[in-house]
Amino acid sequence: MAPPIRLDADDRARDWLKAHPSPRPRVVAYEVHRCCGGGHICLVNVRGQKAGDVPATLVSATLDDGTEFLIDRRAAGRLPERFTLTVRGIGPFEHLDLDLSGEQWGALLYD
Repeated sequence: MAPPIRLDADDRARDWLKAHPSPRPRVVAYEVHRCCGGGHICLVNVRGQKAGDVPATLVSATLDDGTEFLIDRRAAGRLPERFTLTVRGIGPFEHLDLDLSGEQWGALLYD
């Protein structure tokens, strides 16, 4: 069994979470899209929980303040045991994102 994932949030992420409350946990979603030529494109984003999310495919993680997140099991196995959430984008395009090193992004998207 994998060790539990510990989440941290920088100040911008904590402010964003306070400004955008959600009654349901947010999900670190992992999607793989196949493209022509046999390649694949992996996408990772933090989004609100959807009705179609299957609980058996998600791993629970929480911030130290109790804010709950769910992480796609495929991503959870590739993420470090501890990582930080941050905010990226400008204005209406601001969104929560993972704050990972280049090597950690590589392991998540390409391993």
